[in-house]
Amino acid sequence: MAAAPIQLSVRNIHKAFAGKGPEVRVLDGLNFDIHEQDFVSIIGPSGCGKTTIFNIIAGLIEPDAGNLVYRGEEVPSLRGQVGYMMQKDLLFPWRTVLGNVLLGLEMRGVDRRAAVDRAREHLHAFGLAGFENAYPKTLSGGMRQRVALIRTLIMDPGILLLDEPFSALDYQTRLYLEGVLKQAVETFNKTVVLVTHDIDEAVALSKRVVVLSGRPARVKTVHDIDIAEHSPIAARSDHRFAGYFRTLCGELDIQTEAKQPETTAS
Repeated sequence: MAAAPIQLSVRNIHKAFAGKGPEVRVLDGLNFDIHEQDFVSIIGPSGCGKTTIFNIIAGLIEPDAGNLVYRGEEVPSLRGQVGYMMQKDLLFPWRTVLGNVLLGLEMRGVDRRAAVDRAREHLHAFGLAGFENAYPKTLSGGMRQRVALIRTLIMDPGILLLDEPFSALDYQTRLYLEGVLKQAVETFNKTVVLVTHDIDEAVALSKRVVVLSGRPARVKTVHDIDIAEHSPIAARSDHRFAGYFRTLCGELDIQTEAKQPETTAS
């Protein structure tokens, strides 16, 4: 089967940050491609610059060298083209669930009635119908992350950048939200780039996994994940899952005897 067209190319990206002493080199010639409707996870040692590359793609910081090519055109960043979801849900506590979901559409100037209709459709699809007038403080962590995901998806971004969005949640809730995410990106035909420290999650969700070296980061290798199961829970039972898990642990020098992939919720 032919590969999908390349949506985003990250080409030879370098980035360093000034400190009290010598500058800290974070990215050292980073190169990888993201295909249309791809689901790519980026893993690597803590502090290797995974979030930095997201911030460059989103236009929050500029690289020192290198470039981005989006659908064949060189661009300084993908500002306005990406949805960026972080570990913290960043919901506004003074806004209701509906108000938080509508925020981006309001800033874009979308007709109020059309925006509300679209928001209610998304809330229903994500199991949050009836919570439109609830405030964030009354919601569980998993519900808050669903609201944050809806707020990101409703803007119809070209690429979803997800920076450890489920890492603060308990394992059972994380499994549930992985399934919600997988179903949503397949329904809306989205491209996803996920930063995660959880190898288990990377294998269960991804089509490909990009492994970064320690700082200053380069792409160490890219692994294709060939698991047909669409459900992240079912993927963990696939006979190939453990092999991918051990391979990626080896890439990061993690001792697999000490940590085996979890297959059931605790």
